Amino acid sequence: MTTILIIEDNNDIRESTAEILELSGFKVLQANNGKTGIDLAFQHKPDLILCDIMMPELDGYGVLYMLGKNADTAGTPFIFLTAKAERIDFRKGMEMGADDYLTKPFDDIELLNAIESRLKKKQRQEEYYNKSIDKLEKLASGNGQGLAELKGMIAGRKVRQIKKKQILYYDGDAPQGLYLVLEGSVKTIKMAEDGRELLTGLYRADDYLGIHALLLDENYTDTAEAVEDSAVCLLPRDMTLNLLNKYPDVGQQFIRILANNVRGKEEQLIELAYNSVRKRLAQVLIRLSKQSADPAQFKVSRDELAAMAGMATETVSRTLTDFKEEGSIEKKGSQITILDMNRLVKMKN
Repeated sequence: MTTILIIEDNNDIRESTAEILELSGFKVLQANNGKTGIDLAFQHKPDLILCDIMMPELDGYGVLYMLGKNADTAGTPFIFLTAKAERIDFRKGMEMGADDYLTKPFDDIELLNAIESRLKKKQRQEEYYNKSIDKLEKLASGNGQGLAELKGMIAGRKVRQIKKKQILYYDGDAPQGLYLVLEGSVKTIKMAEDGRELLTGLYRADDYLGIHALLLDENYTDTAEAVEDSAVCLLPRDMTLNLLNKYPDVGQQFIRILANNVRGKEEQLIELAYNSVRKRLAQVLIRLSKQSADPAQFKVSRDELAAMAGMATETVSRTLTDFKEEGSIEKKGSQITILDMNRLVKMKN
């Protein structure tokens, strides 16, 4: 039987929520404050936790933080119950690892739908982890114990689902750790003084975000936004740094990833400075092809191409039309099919 823990100091809300869940076939545990809730979570290891934010003694953020530090409860789906709807509360909770919010008052259907959705995503978690095994083996090659600890750390973290256009972190935020993309794609961007968006990186499955900020202990210098519906996993800052310090071989591999990222940005700057519009866009298409699961076909918007190539969206549209008429590509909506890679590679002007 699925066990759900409710941590709520309002007796009426807690008891009515428990009644709904019990009638729906769930086993329910109840706590009227954060400290009691943590004790019950450690003791019973529930399948899902519903927790109020504003509580005496220990608020919901404190509960989430304490649960996240324990390997047995770090991956437990966690839904905040809150009467507050300010953006800062939602953002803070998501950064800390909350899975969802229910704004009080909520009805039976909202409650049950939120719980069903989170439990289904929990079942899919193992699938996402399996996709990253190859990457983990490369990171910890030659160090079996380091690999085992890295896998264990990732297996104990929850998968966070982010929707297209959703922000993962903002320029200037302090890094909470290292993000691993498990599914989908995430871009990093900076805004120019004239309001234009400059794309600084594109990350797909098995790529890591935030290595630079983590190793330098600095705030993020760009904003990370989901290009499509994606799944990411946050490796906590302290746990990751301890692992890198403990196993130098693993740390060296992360440094290589960082070096490759720097080299890629250098190549991008050279292209922006010296190449023609056609050459720059061709190079962007080649780079996207190499990064895609299917090199012959991928999806990318005109705005994203414009940001990567450093040109106006209208110029991207005209140049793509030229490439299509020349037989280099086929384009349908945001999907681009490479028809003649050699022509793109040899393009000079």
